[in-house]
Amino acid sequence: MFTGIIEELGEITAVQELGDASRFRLRGAVVTQDAGHGDSIAVNGVCLTVVELTGDEFTADVMAETLKRSSLGALAVGSRVNLERPTAVGARLGGHIVQGHVDGTGTVLAREPSEHWEIVRISLPRELARYVVEKGSITVDGVSLTVVEAGDEHFTVSLIPTTLDLTTLGIKRPGDPVNLEVDVIAKYVERLLGARGEQR
Repeated sequence: MFTGIIEELGEITAVQELGDASRFRLRGAVVTQDAGHGDSIAVNGVCLTVVELTGDEFTADVMAETLKRSSLGALAVGSRVNLERPTAVGARLGGHIVQGHVDGTGTVLAREPSEHWEIVRISLPRELARYVVEKGSITVDGVSLTVVEAGDEHFTVSLIPTTLDLTTLGIKRPGDPVNLEVDVIAKYVERLLGARGEQR
């Protein structure tokens, strides 16, 4: 489990195409400090498994399903990525409950800079709209954010300077894809209420 509080901006240092999968090598001095083979690291909000470790770099395999359902397939050598290690039991939950299981992708539609923050509008797949509510939580490229406005096909978030400086959201431009993970609690509530309705 993650919390959506990004620990560092990493970088893709190599991409190996494997037919029905890809192998990424990524640089991240913070997340590799205590990582080991088989550990999880969230890359732009996607939970990946560490295959190899060399110094401050780690390798992860990305299967075709993940490439299809996320924006990881658009990454190339030199791409910057948001990195986060799983949260430790007993640690502070600084963001919200994030699984690292991407529900879909959106596209940055517009950016409205202000003096101290920036409003970003992002497209939203219609099938995910019911899980996104004003003042609720959403994960964008692994970053835990609060929804400002929720529509049927888009939502907006307000980014503070820290988020702009320390995550990829500071460099995303209109047209760029982003990974989206909605609040898992909303999905469980929907499932449970649906089950109750079927039992009546």
